[in-house]
Amino acid sequence: MPDSVHALAHRPLTVPAVAELVGLPTEPPVPEEVVEEVVRRRGWGWEHSLVCDSLVTGHGHVLCSESYIPFGHPDARHFLVFGEIYPVDPEDEDMSNGRWLFDLMDDWQKQPGWTGTRPATAEDCEDVLARAAQAVIGHLGSDPERTITCEAAFVAGPAMTHRVWRTPTHALILGPSPDNGPYGYLTHLQLSYTPLACGPDLPPEQDENALQKWITTHVDW
Repeated sequence: MPDSVHALAHRPLTVPAVAELVGLPTEPPVPEEVVEEVVRRRGWGWEHSLVCDSLVTGHGHVLCSESYIPFGHPDARHFLVFGEIYPVDPEDEDMSNGRWLFDLMDDWQKQPGWTGTRPATAEDCEDVLARAAQAVIGHLGSDPERTITCEAAFVAGPAMTHRVWRTPTHALILGPSPDNGPYGYLTHLQLSYTPLACGPDLPPEQDENALQKWITTHVDW
């Protein structure tokens, strides 16, 4: 059986990176005229290629916010990308070895502190997610409330694990998510931090269909 992932690029998620993400909605709002200075002072930078209208944090991950400017917006959804995969699509022979997509993966792998594996397997991706989960646990001090292996149709590539935590106001969802950038062939490994107002009631673990819909409601916009 062929490797299920042509390429994997990632940078480890850490406890301080999780803490920073969780703290963003409660920071003071930043007036537009001083945003550039705040970004520079934090050691962040703008990123418009890997993910449109995003930022690279001081921890080296790519942050995207529904509000564009992530500081002090408690009603906005945020996601932090710490991994990117180019999965094999066995039903698309034209794309199964699309060399041009490796150029996009090169852009991810060239980011400071990122590493890559080519080819890779679903197990390699799960290892990255499992280590990231330990960083979330390290910050929150609790195991995930839900752990589910979503169908492969949820995103491009192999079925992978989603883990869900909740704070009093937000959901933290760790797992694969569609890369809605060029062509839609790549998949993010990301930590999403979204208001529980998107859907506060967490479905029971045995209702996998409802749980997948709940995850989609929170991470996609």
